[in-house]
Amino acid sequence: MADLEGEARARYVRRMFGRIARRYDLLNRLMSAGQDRRWRSEVIRRIGLKPGERLLDVGCGTGDLALEALRRQPRARVVGVDFSLPMLALARRRKGADGAAWVLADGLHLPFARESFDAAVSGFLLRNVSDVDLALGEQRRLLKPGGRIACLDTTPPPPTWFKPLIEFHLQRIIPWLGRWVAGDPEAYNYLPGSTRRFLPAEALAQRMEHLGFRGVVFVRRMLGTVALHWGVREGRA
Repeated sequence: MADLEGEARARYVRRMFGRIARRYDLLNRLMSAGQDRRWRSEVIRRIGLKPGERLLDVGCGTGDLALEALRRQPRARVVGVDFSLPMLALARRRKGADGAAWVLADGLHLPFARESFDAAVSGFLLRNVSDVDLALGEQRRLLKPGGRIACLDTTPPPPTWFKPLIEFHLQRIIPWLGRWVAGDPEAYNYLPGSTRRFLPAEALAQRMEHLGFRGVVFVRRMLGTVALHWGVREGRA
């Protein structure tokens, strides 16, 4: 997996998420000790969604962020996008899902008009794409000037006293959970590896600013292994 790039990487990730779709939410709860719901709630709170605004959830998976947005702001117009059909099928069956639109599409090539959304969010997307700049650039393209972005993802753990404990969790506990709960240890060996290879939180913030977002701020969660970034799209290109 580490050697895959471009479309080959995309195919691998799409198949992997299709395999684990039915157990994805349960494993997220177990791996995060239930904290992932709180993080997603914080993502939507940071966006400050208003009545009538359009929100795009990129890489929506089973719909957690999109549905949280509707719970907080029922009068918002929410669109969830994912390139895994099994994930979208689960999202569409969830309570409240009829309040959103669900679209099968790749986060690197989104089928929407320029400047058509007020906010864009993603949860555990950027670490999985083959081109982070392209993914962020697509979200910028779709945001109106002054539109808000927020992204939640795992991040390489910082060098603290907790790092040995974090590494044990990544290398041992997560693959064991993947084998026990999902019957797919390969998928949950991918998670620690992709986390280590991903951008540190500081580097991702710099990348976002370079791509045309201002006021980018991030906070770390879960001993520094998860980061939430948010910012605002600059004016017209």
